Amino acid sequence: MHYFFVEINLIVYLGYLGKKQQQVTAEKLRFYDQDTAMSNHIQLNNQTHKTLKASIKFSNEFGDNVSSALTFPTEFMNIQKEYPILFSKNPDTGEFQSVVLFGLKKDENLYLQKGEWNANYIPAVMAKGPFLIGKEDQEIEGETVNSAIIVVNMDSPRIDNINGEAVFLDNGISSPYLDKITHALSIIDQGTAMSKAMFDAFNEYDLIEPITLDIELNNGEKWNISGNYTIHAEKLAQLDGLALDKLNKAGFLSLAFSVTASLSNVKKLVDIKNASV
Repeated sequence: MHYFFVEINLIVYLGYLGKKQQQVTAEKLRFYDQDTAMSNHIQLNNQTHKTLKASIKFSNEFGDNVSSALTFPTEFMNIQKEYPILFSKNPDTGEFQSVVLFGLKKDENLYLQKGEWNANYIPAVMAKGPFLIGKEDQEIEGETVNSAIIVVNMDSPRIDNINGEAVFLDNGISSPYLDKITHALSIIDQGTAMSKAMFDAFNEYDLIEPITLDIELNNGEKWNISGNYTIHAEKLAQLDGLALDKLNKAGFLSLAFSVTASLSNVKKLVDIKNASV
């Protein structure tokens, strides 16, 4: 058995207080989900873990004070209603990956307020709790199949058998909480498989362009955030019918529009930030 660990590449924004503008690049730091950094991973089952509970709160203690996280095309339609979607390049492979923006500087999550996530949709990487996707070879009808399983990190600070949410019901079936976790893990698993094909399609039509976010807060603080990418809206609008049809049939046309629409949420982040300074 091996585990599929979700790796998040944070975009770290270094700010400057004052009226002088600070040029900021998207410095890539390797950030491992706190649940992958520990070693006590166990396959989840309703016998060993029949009384297992996990906290559904969000806090700095749980590592939720992050300015960005990995996101996936399987959740773009929900993400674009709440957050900006950007693209960045994986520092190891150079391949594009999708990120969702929560804050304007390192360790800032503007959606995190008093133990609650202040948004209607929580990105799958943040919603999955202390659970991961595992892969296990199983014999099915005489054939070896690499099947997905759920793994729990028993060292996670989210494990809370006193005040947490039950993972299994008394009769051993999945609780509503575990159903939500399973859905989040499915979004990650399917989205990971879909991402490369999506970016290949965007690159085929030269739709990806660099983006710089110029932000000024009410207190005069200025941010110039660069090093990220987005969809080139003009090139998208100029695609011919055959290209549009091909993207649409592949399921990528709506995703491209979701990315461009999501940029309106940068103003939402600025409004939240202005209210807090």
